[in-house]
Amino acid sequence: MNSSLLDEGSSGYLEAGSRKITYFSNGYVLGLTAVAGIGGLLFGYDTGVISGALLYIKDEFEAVNDSSFLQETIVSMALVGAIIGAAAGGWINDAYGRKKATLVADVIFAIGSIVMAAAPDPYVLIFGRLLVGLGVGVASVTAPVYIAEASPSEIRGGLVSTNVLMITGGQFLSYLINLAFTEVPGTWRWMLGVSAVPAVVQFSLMLCLPESPRWLFMKKRKSEAIVVLSKIYDPLRLEEEIDQLSVALEEERQRKTSVSYWDVVKKKEIRLAFLTGAGLQAFQQFTGINTVMYYSPTIVQMAGFSSNQLALLLSLIVAGVNAAGTIVGINLIDHFGRRKLALSSLFGVIISLIVLSVAFFLESSSTSSSSLYGWLAVLGLALYIASFSPGMGPVPWTVNSEIYPESYRGICGGMSATVNWVSNLIVAQSFLSIAEAVGTGATFLILAVVAVLAFVFVAVFVPETKGLTFEEVERIWKVRAWGSGAAQFSTVSDSTRLFSCFEYLMRPGPTEPPGCQKSVHGFRKAVLFLCPPKGQFSS
Repeated sequence: MNSSLLDEGSSGYLEAGSRKITYFSNGYVLGLTAVAGIGGLLFGYDTGVISGALLYIKDEFEAVNDSSFLQETIVSMALVGAIIGAAAGGWINDAYGRKKATLVADVIFAIGSIVMAAAPDPYVLIFGRLLVGLGVGVASVTAPVYIAEASPSEIRGGLVSTNVLMITGGQFLSYLINLAFTEVPGTWRWMLGVSAVPAVVQFSLMLCLPESPRWLFMKKRKSEAIVVLSKIYDPLRLEEEIDQLSVALEEERQRKTSVSYWDVVKKKEIRLAFLTGAGLQAFQQFTGINTVMYYSPTIVQMAGFSSNQLALLLSLIVAGVNAAGTIVGINLIDHFGRRKLALSSLFGVIISLIVLSVAFFLESSSTSSSSLYGWLAVLGLALYIASFSPGMGPVPWTVNSEIYPESYRGICGGMSATVNWVSNLIVAQSFLSIAEAVGTGATFLILAVVAVLAFVFVAVFVPETKGLTFEEVERIWKVRAWGSGAAQFSTVSDSTRLFSCFEYLMRPGPTEPPGCQKSVHGFRKAVLFLCPPKGQFSS
Protein backbone atom coordinates (compact mmCIF):
# COMPACT_ATOMS: atom_id res chain seq x y z
CA MET A 1 0.00 0.00 0.00
CA ASN A 2 1.42 3.45 -0.94
CA SER A 3 2.36 5.89 1.79
CA SER A 4 0.75 8.91 0.16
CA LEU A 5 -2.35 9.07 -1.95
CA LEU A 6 -1.33 12.46 -3.27
CA ASP A 7 1.95 11.32 -4.74
CA GLU A 8 0.75 8.46 -6.88
CA GLY A 9 -0.37 8.86 -10.47
CA SER A 10 -2.52 6.44 -12.29
CA SER A 11 0.56 4.46 -13.11
CA GLY A 12 0.85 3.69 -9.41
CA TYR A 13 -2.21 1.50 -9.65
CA LEU A 14 -0.89 -0.65 -12.44
CA GLU A 15 0.71 -3.95 -11.82
CA ALA A 16 4.24 -4.53 -13.05
CA GLY A 17 4.28 -5.63 -16.65
CA SER A 18 1.30 -3.50 -17.72
CA ARG A 19 1.69 -1.94 -21.14
CA LYS A 20 3.08 1.60 -20.95
CA ILE A 21 0.60 4.20 -22.16
CA THR A 22 1.96 6.76 -24.60
CA TYR A 23 0.40 9.50 -26.72
CA PHE A 24 0.21 7.28 -29.82
CA SER A 25 -0.51 3.96 -28.09
CA ASN A 26 -4.28 4.00 -28.66
CA GLY A 27 -5.68 5.02 -32.03
CA TYR A 28 -9.24 5.04 -30.68
CA VAL A 29 -8.41 7.71 -28.08
CA LEU A 30 -6.56 9.76 -30.69
CA GLY A 31 -9.60 9.53 -32.95
CA LEU A 32 -11.91 10.82 -30.21
CA THR A 33 -9.44 13.60 -29.50
CA ALA A 34 -9.14 14.62 -33.15
CA VAL A 35 -12.91 14.80 -33.73
CA ALA A 36 -13.57 16.66 -30.47
CA GLY A 37 -10.66 18.95 -31.33
CA ILE A 38 -12.49 20.24 -34.41
CA GLY A 39 -14.30 22.40 -31.86
CA GLY A 40 -10.89 23.91 -31.10
CA LEU A 41 -10.33 24.37 -34.84
CA LEU A 42 -13.56 26.39 -35.05
CA PHE A 43 -12.43 28.41 -32.03
CA GLY A 44 -9.05 29.15 -33.62
CA TYR A 45 -10.37 29.85 -37.10
CA ASP A 46 -12.89 32.37 -35.78
CA THR A 47 -10.15 34.03 -33.71
CA GLY A 48 -7.79 34.40 -36.66
CA VAL A 49 -10.07 34.95 -39.66
CA ILE A 50 -11.59 38.22 -38.48
CA SER A 51 -8.17 39.90 -38.30
CA GLY A 52 -7.68 39.54 -42.06
CA ALA A 53 -11.35 39.93 -43.02
CA LEU A 54 -11.51 43.22 -41.10
CA LEU A 55 -9.04 44.79 -43.54
CA TYR A 56 -11.48 44.18 -46.41
CA ILE A 57 -14.67 44.84 -44.41
CA LYS A 58 -13.31 48.35 -43.84
CA ASP A 59 -12.86 48.75 -47.59
CA GLU A 60 -16.48 47.75 -48.32
CA PHE A 61 -18.26 49.56 -45.48
CA GLU A 62 -17.23 53.19 -45.03
CA ALA A 63 -18.92 53.35 -41.60
CA VAL A 64 -16.61 50.59 -40.35
CA ASN A 65 -13.54 52.30 -41.80
CA ASP A 66 -14.43 55.54 -40.00
CA SER A 67 -15.11 54.01 -36.58
CA SER A 68 -12.64 52.16 -34.34
CA PHE A 69 -15.58 51.33 -32.06
CA LEU A 70 -17.45 49.60 -34.90
CA GLN A 71 -14.30 47.65 -35.83
CA GLU A 72 -13.89 46.54 -32.22
CA THR A 73 -17.59 45.59 -32.06
CA ILE A 74 -17.34 43.37 -35.16
CA VAL A 75 -14.36 41.62 -33.56
CA SER A 76 -15.73 41.40 -30.05
CA MET A 77 -19.39 40.53 -30.72
CA ALA A 78 -18.28 36.92 -31.22
CA LEU A 79 -16.83 37.16 -27.72
CA VAL A 80 -20.18 38.33 -26.32
CA GLY A 81 -21.73 35.24 -27.88
CA ALA A 82 -18.92 33.07 -26.54
CA ILE A 83 -19.53 34.38 -23.01
CA ILE A 84 -23.20 33.37 -23.23
CA GLY A 85 -22.32 30.07 -24.90
CA ALA A 86 -19.68 29.17 -22.32
CA ALA A 87 -21.99 30.04 -19.42
CA ALA A 88 -24.78 27.88 -20.88
CA GLY A 89 -22.33 25.23 -22.08
CA GLY A 90 -21.49 24.03 -18.58
CA TRP A 91 -25.14 23.33 -17.82
CA ILE A 92 -25.73 21.71 -21.24
CA ASN A 93 -22.70 19.45 -20.68
CA ASP A 94 -23.90 18.26 -17.29
CA ALA A 95 -27.56 17.88 -18.22
CA TYR A 96 -27.39 16.43 -21.74
CA GLY A 97 -23.82 15.21 -22.14
CA ARG A 98 -20.66 16.24 -23.97
CA LYS A 99 -21.75 14.74 -27.29
CA LYS A 100 -25.07 16.60 -27.57
CA ALA A 101 -23.38 19.84 -26.48
CA THR A 102 -20.91 19.46 -29.36
CA LEU A 103 -23.70 18.85 -31.89
CA VAL A 104 -25.57 21.95 -30.69
CA ALA A 105 -22.40 24.04 -31.00
CA ASP A 106 -21.83 22.86 -34.58
CA VAL A 107 -25.36 23.77 -35.72
CA ILE A 108 -25.19 27.27 -34.23
CA PHE A 109 -21.72 27.89 -35.64
CA ALA A 110 -22.71 26.81 -39.17
CA ILE A 111 -25.79 29.07 -39.17
CA GLY A 112 -23.69 32.00 -37.93
CA SER A 113 -21.10 31.47 -40.69
CA ILE A 114 -23.78 31.60 -43.39
CA VAL A 115 -25.31 34.78 -41.90
CA MET A 116 -21.88 36.49 -41.88
CA ALA A 117 -21.13 35.52 -45.48
CA ALA A 118 -24.46 36.94 -46.69
CA ALA A 119 -24.48 40.07 -44.50
CA PRO A 120 -25.71 43.15 -46.48
CA ASP A 121 -24.51 45.63 -43.84
CA PRO A 122 -22.26 45.76 -40.75
CA TYR A 123 -25.14 45.16 -38.35
CA VAL A 124 -26.23 41.83 -39.86
CA LEU A 125 -22.53 40.91 -39.85
CA ILE A 126 -22.41 41.69 -36.13
CA PHE A 127 -25.44 39.42 -35.57
CA GLY A 128 -23.70 36.61 -37.45
CA ARG A 129 -20.64 37.12 -35.27
CA LEU A 130 -22.87 36.75 -32.20
CA LEU A 131 -24.20 33.39 -33.45
CA VAL A 132 -20.72 32.11 -34.27
CA GLY A 133 -19.60 33.17 -30.79
CA LEU A 134 -22.41 31.15 -29.18
CA GLY A 135 -21.16 28.02 -30.94
CA VAL A 136 -17.53 28.71 -30.08
CA GLY A 137 -18.42 29.32 -26.42
CA VAL A 138 -20.18 25.96 -26.04
CA ALA A 139 -17.35 24.19 -27.89
CA SER A 140 -14.67 25.82 -25.73
CA VAL A 141 -16.21 24.22 -22.63
CA THR A 142 -17.07 20.88 -24.18
CA ALA A 143 -13.98 19.83 -26.15
CA PRO A 144 -11.40 19.91 -23.27
CA VAL A 145 -13.77 18.09 -20.88
CA TYR A 146 -14.72 15.41 -23.43
CA ILE A 147 -11.05 14.76 -24.25
CA ALA A 148 -9.95 14.75 -20.59
CA GLU A 149 -12.66 12.29 -19.55
CA ALA A 150 -11.68 9.87 -22.31
CA SER A 151 -7.93 10.14 -21.61
CA PRO A 152 -5.64 8.00 -19.43
CA SER A 153 -4.13 10.28 -16.78
CA GLU A 154 -0.55 9.66 -17.97
CA ILE A 155 -1.23 11.37 -21.30
CA ARG A 156 -4.22 13.56 -20.37
CA GLY A 157 -2.21 16.77 -20.59
CA GLY A 158 -0.91 16.01 -24.06
CA LEU A 159 -4.32 14.99 -25.38
CA VAL A 160 -6.12 18.05 -23.96
CA SER A 161 -3.30 20.18 -25.37
CA THR A 162 -4.10 18.66 -28.77
CA ASN A 163 -7.31 20.69 -28.60
CA VAL A 164 -5.14 23.79 -28.15
CA LEU A 165 -3.08 22.65 -31.16
CA MET A 166 -6.35 22.57 -33.12
CA ILE A 167 -7.03 26.13 -31.93
CA THR A 168 -3.63 27.36 -33.11
CA GLY A 169 -3.94 25.24 -36.26
CA GLY A 170 -7.29 26.92 -36.92
CA GLN A 171 -5.65 30.32 -36.53
CA PHE A 172 -2.91 29.33 -38.99
CA LEU A 173 -5.51 27.98 -41.42
CA SER A 174 -7.50 31.20 -41.17
CA TYR A 175 -4.49 33.30 -42.18
CA LEU A 176 -3.74 30.89 -45.03
CA ILE A 177 -7.32 31.13 -46.29
CA ASN A 178 -7.29 34.90 -45.83
CA LEU A 179 -4.20 35.09 -48.03
CA ALA A 180 -5.75 32.77 -50.63
CA PHE A 181 -8.92 34.90 -50.96
CA THR A 182 -7.23 38.31 -51.21
CA GLU A 183 -7.80 38.50 -54.99
CA VAL A 184 -11.21 36.76 -55.08
CA PRO A 185 -14.42 38.84 -55.48
CA GLY A 186 -16.32 39.00 -52.19
CA THR A 187 -13.04 38.48 -50.32
CA TRP A 188 -14.15 38.74 -46.70
CA ARG A 189 -17.43 36.89 -47.33
CA TRP A 190 -15.54 33.80 -48.45
CA MET A 191 -13.14 34.15 -45.51
CA LEU A 192 -16.01 34.11 -43.00
CA GLY A 193 -18.40 31.74 -44.80
CA VAL A 194 -15.98 28.86 -45.34
CA SER A 195 -15.83 28.30 -41.56
CA ALA A 196 -19.17 26.44 -41.82
CA VAL A 197 -17.34 23.50 -43.45
CA PRO A 198 -15.48 22.15 -40.37
CA ALA A 199 -18.64 22.57 -38.28
CA VAL A 200 -20.56 20.34 -40.70
CA VAL A 201 -17.68 17.82 -40.75
CA GLN A 202 -17.56 17.61 -36.94
CA PHE A 203 -21.35 17.25 -36.70
CA SER A 204 -21.26 14.28 -39.09
CA LEU A 205 -18.35 12.54 -37.35
CA MET A 206 -19.65 13.20 -33.85
CA LEU A 207 -22.84 11.27 -34.62
CA CYS A 208 -20.64 8.14 -34.84
CA LEU A 209 -18.76 8.71 -31.56
CA PRO A 210 -19.79 7.70 -28.02
CA GLU A 211 -20.66 9.89 -25.07
CA SER A 212 -17.97 10.57 -22.45
CA PRO A 213 -17.58 7.38 -20.33
CA ARG A 214 -17.41 9.36 -17.09
CA TRP A 215 -20.62 11.23 -17.88
CA LEU A 216 -22.33 7.94 -18.75
CA PHE A 217 -21.16 6.41 -15.47
CA MET A 218 -22.37 9.36 -13.40
CA LYS A 219 -25.76 9.10 -15.15
CA LYS A 220 -25.89 5.42 -14.07
CA ARG A 221 -25.48 4.12 -17.62
CA LYS A 222 -22.72 1.80 -16.44
CA SER A 223 -22.87 -0.78 -19.23
CA GLU A 224 -22.50 1.89 -21.94
CA ALA A 225 -19.59 3.45 -20.04
CA ILE A 226 -17.79 0.09 -19.74
CA VAL A 227 -18.09 -0.48 -23.50
CA VAL A 228 -16.31 2.83 -24.15
CA LEU A 229 -13.71 2.30 -21.41
CA SER A 230 -12.87 -1.16 -22.76
CA LYS A 231 -11.69 0.49 -25.98
CA ILE A 232 -9.42 2.83 -24.03
CA TYR A 233 -7.80 0.55 -21.39
CA ASP A 234 -6.43 -2.97 -21.24
CA PRO A 235 -8.37 -5.42 -18.99
CA LEU A 236 -6.22 -4.86 -15.89
CA ARG A 237 -6.43 -1.07 -16.07
CA LEU A 238 -10.11 -1.24 -17.01
CA GLU A 239 -10.93 -2.94 -13.71
CA GLU A 240 -9.12 -0.19 -11.77
CA GLU A 241 -10.88 2.58 -13.67
CA ILE A 242 -14.31 1.01 -13.10
CA ASP A 243 -13.47 0.69 -9.40
CA GLN A 244 -12.59 4.40 -9.18
CA LEU A 245 -15.74 5.41 -11.03
CA SER A 246 -17.83 3.21 -8.72
CA VAL A 247 -16.37 5.03 -5.72
CA ALA A 248 -17.15 8.40 -7.31
CA LEU A 249 -20.71 7.31 -8.08
CA GLU A 250 -21.20 6.10 -4.50
CA GLU A 251 -20.03 9.47 -3.20
CA GLU A 252 -22.58 11.23 -5.40
CA ARG A 253 -25.32 8.93 -4.12
CA GLN A 254 -24.36 9.60 -0.50
CA ARG A 255 -24.37 13.37 -0.97
CA LYS A 256 -27.97 13.21 -2.26
CA THR A 257 -27.85 16.92 -3.10
CA SER A 258 -28.17 18.64 -6.43
CA VAL A 259 -25.16 20.56 -7.66
CA SER A 260 -25.66 24.33 -7.86
CA TYR A 261 -23.63 27.39 -8.82
CA TRP A 262 -23.85 28.54 -5.20
CA ASP A 263 -21.81 25.49 -4.14
CA VAL A 264 -18.81 26.93 -6.00
CA VAL A 265 -18.85 29.85 -3.57
CA LYS A 266 -20.00 27.95 -0.47
CA LYS A 267 -17.70 24.89 -0.54
CA LYS A 268 -14.15 25.88 0.25
CA GLU A 269 -12.32 23.21 -1.75
CA ILE A 270 -14.48 23.90 -4.84
CA ARG A 271 -13.98 27.63 -4.40
CA LEU A 272 -10.19 27.29 -4.24
CA ALA A 273 -10.14 25.12 -7.37
CA PHE A 274 -12.38 27.53 -9.29
CA LEU A 275 -10.40 30.64 -8.30
CA THR A 276 -7.22 28.95 -9.51
CA GLY A 277 -8.77 27.81 -12.79
CA ALA A 278 -10.53 31.10 -13.46
CA GLY A 279 -7.39 33.05 -12.59
CA LEU A 280 -5.41 31.09 -15.15
CA GLN A 281 -8.05 31.75 -17.81
CA ALA A 282 -8.16 35.47 -17.03
CA PHE A 283 -4.37 35.84 -17.14
CA GLN A 284 -4.22 33.92 -20.43
CA GLN A 285 -6.22 36.74 -22.00
CA PHE A 286 -4.91 39.74 -20.08
CA THR A 287 -1.35 38.90 -21.08
CA GLY A 288 -2.49 39.77 -24.62
CA ILE A 289 -2.69 36.58 -26.70
CA ASN A 290 -5.86 37.42 -28.58
CA THR A 291 -4.78 41.02 -28.95
CA VAL A 292 -1.91 39.60 -30.96
CA MET A 293 -4.09 37.10 -32.88
CA TYR A 294 -7.04 39.41 -33.61
CA TYR A 295 -4.97 42.43 -34.50
CA SER A 296 -1.62 41.07 -35.72
CA PRO A 297 -2.16 42.37 -39.29
CA THR A 298 -3.13 45.75 -37.82
CA ILE A 299 -0.07 45.68 -35.53
CA VAL A 300 2.12 44.87 -38.52
CA GLN A 301 0.64 47.86 -40.37
CA MET A 302 1.18 50.03 -37.30
CA ALA A 303 4.82 48.95 -37.48
CA GLY A 304 5.09 50.46 -40.96
CA PHE A 305 4.05 47.68 -43.39
CA SER A 306 1.08 49.22 -45.22
CA SER A 307 0.26 46.47 -47.75
CA ASN A 308 -2.70 44.26 -46.79
CA GLN A 309 -1.11 41.25 -48.47
CA LEU A 310 2.24 41.74 -46.72
CA ALA A 311 0.49 42.23 -43.37
CA LEU A 312 -1.40 38.95 -43.87
CA LEU A 313 1.75 37.11 -44.97
CA LEU A 314 3.72 38.23 -41.90
CA SER A 315 0.74 37.35 -39.69
CA LEU A 316 0.67 33.90 -41.31
CA ILE A 317 4.26 33.40 -40.15
CA VAL A 318 3.26 34.45 -36.62
CA ALA A 319 0.37 31.95 -36.68
CA GLY A 320 2.72 29.23 -37.92
CA VAL A 321 5.04 29.85 -34.97
CA ASN A 322 1.96 29.63 -32.72
CA ALA A 323 1.01 26.18 -34.05
CA ALA A 324 4.61 24.92 -33.88
CA GLY A 325 4.94 26.13 -30.28
CA THR A 326 1.77 24.26 -29.31
CA ILE A 327 3.27 21.02 -30.65
CA VAL A 328 6.25 21.64 -28.36
CA GLY A 329 3.79 22.15 -25.47
CA ILE A 330 2.07 18.82 -26.19
CA ASN A 331 5.42 17.04 -25.85
CA LEU A 332 6.38 18.89 -22.67
CA ILE A 333 3.19 19.17 -20.63
CA ASP A 334 3.11 15.56 -19.37
CA HIS A 335 6.88 15.44 -18.77
CA PHE A 336 7.83 18.95 -17.69
CA GLY A 337 4.59 19.58 -15.80
CA ARG A 338 1.82 22.17 -16.03
CA ARG A 339 3.18 24.61 -13.43
CA LYS A 340 6.79 24.76 -14.65
CA LEU A 341 5.66 25.08 -18.25
CA ALA A 342 3.39 28.03 -17.40
CA LEU A 343 6.14 29.82 -15.45
CA SER A 344 8.71 29.36 -18.23
CA SER A 345 6.16 30.56 -20.77
CA LEU A 346 5.31 33.70 -18.80
CA PHE A 347 8.97 34.62 -18.42
CA GLY A 348 9.34 34.62 -22.22
CA VAL A 349 6.06 36.55 -22.59
CA ILE A 350 7.32 39.31 -20.29
CA ILE A 351 10.55 39.70 -22.30
CA SER A 352 8.74 39.73 -25.67
CA LEU A 353 6.17 42.32 -24.55
CA ILE A 354 9.01 44.57 -23.43
CA VAL A 355 10.62 44.14 -26.89
CA LEU A 356 7.31 45.09 -28.57
CA SER A 357 6.92 48.09 -26.30
CA VAL A 358 10.46 49.32 -27.00
CA ALA A 359 9.96 48.87 -30.78
CA PHE A 360 6.86 51.07 -30.82
CA PHE A 361 8.33 53.66 -28.45
CA LEU A 362 11.35 53.98 -30.75
CA GLU A 363 9.18 54.12 -33.85
CA SER A 364 6.98 56.89 -32.42
CA SER A 365 9.92 58.98 -31.21
CA SER A 366 11.98 58.65 -34.39
CA THR A 367 11.99 61.65 -36.75
CA SER A 368 12.54 59.48 -39.83
CA SER A 369 10.77 56.33 -40.90
CA SER A 370 12.88 53.22 -40.45
CA SER A 371 11.97 49.65 -41.29
CA LEU A 372 14.31 48.54 -38.50
CA TYR A 373 11.73 49.33 -35.83
CA GLY A 374 9.03 47.57 -37.87
CA TRP A 375 11.10 44.41 -38.09
CA LEU A 376 11.87 44.67 -34.34
CA ALA A 377 8.09 44.73 -33.71
CA VAL A 378 7.59 41.67 -35.92
CA LEU A 379 10.43 39.93 -34.04
CA GLY A 380 8.69 40.79 -30.75
CA LEU A 381 5.43 39.30 -32.08
CA ALA A 382 7.16 36.07 -33.11
CA LEU A 383 9.02 35.84 -29.76
CA TYR A 384 5.76 36.43 -27.91
CA ILE A 385 4.00 33.60 -29.75
CA ALA A 386 6.99 31.27 -29.39
CA SER A 387 6.93 31.86 -25.60
CA PHE A 388 3.17 31.84 -25.09
CA SER A 389 2.08 28.91 -27.25
CA PRO A 390 3.88 26.00 -25.46
CA GLY A 391 2.80 27.08 -21.97
CA MET A 392 0.09 29.66 -21.35
CA GLY A 393 -1.71 28.43 -24.47
CA PRO A 394 -2.47 24.83 -23.36
CA VAL A 395 -1.92 24.99 -19.58
CA PRO A 396 -5.08 26.94 -18.55
CA TRP A 397 -7.35 24.66 -20.60
CA THR A 398 -5.58 21.50 -19.41
CA VAL A 399 -5.64 22.49 -15.74
CA ASN A 400 -9.32 23.49 -15.94
CA SER A 401 -10.24 20.13 -17.48
CA GLU A 402 -8.79 18.21 -14.52
CA ILE A 403 -9.00 20.23 -11.26
CA TYR A 404 -12.76 19.98 -10.60
CA PRO A 405 -14.68 17.07 -9.04
CA GLU A 406 -16.80 15.06 -11.49
CA SER A 407 -20.14 16.57 -10.45
CA TYR A 408 -18.80 20.14 -10.77
CA ARG A 409 -16.71 19.70 -13.91
CA GLY A 410 -19.35 21.04 -16.28
CA ILE A 411 -20.45 23.96 -14.09
CA CYS A 412 -16.95 25.07 -13.07
CA GLY A 413 -15.56 24.47 -16.54
CA GLY A 414 -18.32 26.63 -17.99
CA MET A 415 -17.82 29.39 -15.42
CA SER A 416 -14.07 29.36 -15.96
CA ALA A 417 -14.45 29.47 -19.75
CA THR A 418 -16.84 32.38 -19.26
CA VAL A 419 -14.12 34.22 -17.35
CA ASN A 420 -11.79 33.54 -20.29
CA TRP A 421 -14.26 34.98 -22.79
CA VAL A 422 -15.14 38.00 -20.63
CA SER A 423 -11.42 38.76 -20.29
CA ASN A 424 -11.03 38.20 -24.03
CA LEU A 425 -13.89 40.64 -24.70
CA ILE A 426 -12.37 43.34 -22.47
CA VAL A 427 -9.01 43.07 -24.23
CA ALA A 428 -10.44 42.94 -27.78
CA GLN A 429 -12.90 45.78 -27.19
CA SER A 430 -10.31 48.07 -25.62
CA PHE A 431 -6.99 47.41 -27.41
CA LEU A 432 -7.36 49.85 -30.33
CA SER A 433 -8.90 52.54 -28.13
CA ILE A 434 -6.15 52.24 -25.49
CA ALA A 435 -3.48 52.21 -28.20
CA GLU A 436 -4.96 55.42 -29.65
CA ALA A 437 -5.12 57.04 -26.19
CA VAL A 438 -1.71 56.18 -24.71
CA GLY A 439 0.23 54.78 -27.66
CA THR A 440 0.97 51.23 -28.79
CA GLY A 441 4.27 51.09 -26.88
CA ALA A 442 2.60 51.97 -23.58
CA THR A 443 -0.18 49.45 -24.26
CA PHE A 444 2.30 46.59 -24.61
CA LEU A 445 4.11 47.80 -21.48
CA ILE A 446 0.82 47.49 -19.56
CA LEU A 447 0.47 43.92 -20.83
CA ALA A 448 4.02 43.20 -19.63
CA VAL A 449 3.10 44.34 -16.10
CA VAL A 450 0.05 42.04 -16.20
CA ALA A 451 2.32 39.16 -17.27
CA VAL A 452 4.48 39.76 -14.18
CA LEU A 453 1.35 39.50 -12.00
CA ALA A 454 0.42 36.29 -13.83
CA PHE A 455 3.86 34.82 -13.07
CA VAL A 456 3.36 35.49 -9.35
CA PHE A 457 -0.17 34.02 -9.46
CA VAL A 458 0.99 30.75 -11.04
CA ALA A 459 3.93 30.46 -8.63
CA VAL A 460 1.69 30.89 -5.57
CA PHE A 461 -1.67 29.28 -6.42
CA VAL A 462 -1.38 26.70 -9.20
CA PRO A 463 -0.62 23.10 -8.04
CA GLU A 464 1.12 20.50 -10.18
CA THR A 465 -1.41 17.99 -11.51
CA LYS A 466 0.87 16.05 -13.87
CA GLY A 467 0.06 12.31 -13.87
CA LEU A 468 -2.59 12.50 -11.12
CA THR A 469 -6.00 10.89 -11.38
CA PHE A 470 -9.10 13.09 -11.04
CA GLU A 471 -9.61 11.69 -7.53
CA GLU A 472 -6.05 12.57 -6.48
CA VAL A 473 -6.42 16.09 -7.82
CA GLU A 474 -9.64 16.47 -5.81
CA ARG A 475 -7.70 15.56 -2.66
CA ILE A 476 -5.21 18.40 -3.34
CA TRP A 477 -7.99 20.94 -2.83
CA LYS A 478 -9.24 19.16 0.30
CA VAL A 479 -5.70 19.37 1.71
CA ARG A 480 -5.49 23.08 0.91
CA ALA A 481 -8.95 23.73 2.34
CA TRP A 482 -8.97 21.59 5.48
CA GLY A 483 -5.47 20.24 6.15
CA SER A 484 -3.75 16.99 5.25
CA GLY A 485 -5.45 14.80 7.87
CA ALA A 486 -9.00 15.93 7.24
CA ALA A 487 -8.57 15.52 3.49
CA GLN A 488 -8.02 11.79 3.89
CA PHE A 489 -11.37 11.30 5.63
CA SER A 490 -13.72 14.17 4.91
CA THR A 491 -16.95 12.97 3.33
CA VAL A 492 -20.01 11.06 4.49
CA SER A 493 -19.41 8.50 1.78
CA ASP A 494 -15.93 7.82 3.20
CA SER A 495 -17.48 6.61 6.45
CA THR A 496 -20.13 4.55 4.67
CA ARG A 497 -17.52 2.93 2.46
CA LEU A 498 -15.22 2.37 5.47
CA PHE A 499 -17.86 0.43 7.44
CA SER A 500 -18.65 -1.61 4.32
CA CYS A 501 -14.96 -2.47 4.06
CA PHE A 502 -14.67 -3.45 7.73
CA GLU A 503 -17.77 -5.63 7.36
CA TYR A 504 -16.19 -7.28 4.31
CA LEU A 505 -12.91 -7.86 6.21
CA MET A 506 -14.79 -9.49 9.12
CA ARG A 507 -17.10 -11.58 6.89
CA PRO A 508 -15.57 -11.78 3.40
CA GLY A 509 -18.12 -11.94 0.62
CA PRO A 510 -17.80 -12.77 -3.05
CA THR A 511 -16.99 -9.14 -4.05
CA GLU A 512 -14.77 -6.64 -2.28
CA PRO A 513 -16.40 -3.18 -1.99
CA PRO A 514 -14.79 -0.59 -4.33
CA GLY A 515 -11.92 1.49 -2.91
CA CYS A 516 -11.52 -0.67 0.21
CA GLN A 517 -7.77 -0.41 0.63
CA LYS A 518 -7.85 3.34 0.13
CA SER A 519 -10.65 3.80 2.68
CA VAL A 520 -8.85 1.87 5.43
CA HIS A 521 -5.57 3.60 4.64
CA GLY A 522 -7.25 7.04 4.71
CA PHE A 523 -8.97 6.26 8.04
CA ARG A 524 -5.63 5.26 9.61
CA LYS A 525 -4.03 8.53 8.48
CA ALA A 526 -6.98 10.58 9.72
CA VAL A 527 -6.87 8.96 13.16
CA LEU A 528 -3.12 9.62 13.46
CA PHE A 529 -3.71 13.23 12.42
CA LEU A 530 -6.56 13.89 14.84
CA CYS A 531 -5.29 11.74 17.75
CA PRO A 532 -1.47 11.55 17.53
CA PRO A 533 0.39 9.20 19.92
CA LYS A 534 1.33 10.75 23.22
CA GLY A 535 4.20 13.20 22.90
CA GLN A 536 3.79 13.58 19.12
CA PHE A 537 2.10 16.25 17.07
CA SER A 538 0.74 15.96 13.54
CA SER A 539 2.23 18.21 10.93
